[in-house]
Amino acid sequence: MKRTRLPIGIGLVFAAFLPTAWACGPDTDCNIGERTYRIEMPKEPPKGALIYAHGYRGSAKAVMRNKALRALAQENGLALIAPKSFREDWRIPGVPADPGTDGAEEFTYFDALLDTLKMEHAIPADRIYMSGFSAGGMMVWNLACRMGSRFAGFIPIAGTFWDPVPPECPDLGAHMVHIHGRADKIVPLGGRPIGPTRQGDVPQALALFAERGGKSLAKVRPFGELDCRAYSPDNDGRSLSFCTHPGGHSIKMDYLRAAFTILREQGAF
Repeated sequence: MKRTRLPIGIGLVFAAFLPTAWACGPDTDCNIGERTYRIEMPKEPPKGALIYAHGYRGSAKAVMRNKALRALAQENGLALIAPKSFREDWRIPGVPADPGTDGAEEFTYFDALLDTLKMEHAIPADRIYMSGFSAGGMMVWNLACRMGSRFAGFIPIAGTFWDPVPPECPDLGAHMVHIHGRADKIVPLGGRPIGPTRQGDVPQALALFAERGGKSLAKVRPFGELDCRAYSPDNDGRSLSFCTHPGGHSIKMDYLRAAFTILREQGAF
């Protein structure tokens, strides 16, 4: 059968209307309205996705430069997604750069991102995990509080809410492994003042889970440098683990590996 060739001009016009999934990747921005993200797909059909939020003044480009993070996603058969904040920091309640914001802009962005991952990249909607370091960890906590049921699990690292910690979470809907350095002076466990606001208290944030029925267990389980305290499941069967290490404001891929081990044990992976 003779193949029909489109004229070059028509082909270029047609290409302009292809979905963004065909035009972007780990080295090129994907667009969602005025916002962007980057993505690296696994070699096989994705089992899910790891969305990783950058820290203060970070970028999706910098996240994708992290070869160890990319390898970790590949090991687990996950697409790696690097979202990008609108400016230098995530617009979440209490952030010094945007006093008075309620976080609606970020929640709308992540809502659209999750829809895009399902529709354009064929990523299973029930296997999406959210992690981030420092300011990215703060974004993770806000998503866990407001959009928890849209994720399979959360791994915030060295980040929590800005003060005040919300009195309750309307949609605390997924398993969580929180990781923090006991000697962290940038985001201390008890928080610290920054400009007109202050970072929130990590134990107070963890208490939101306990209020929903989760109770602390005394046993501490080691994962390399991490000491992890597990909480009994809350009233809806969701789990929380609080893992600390002796270091400061830092992240290692072994921390994320340990978190995925815990999520697997909880049936969240």
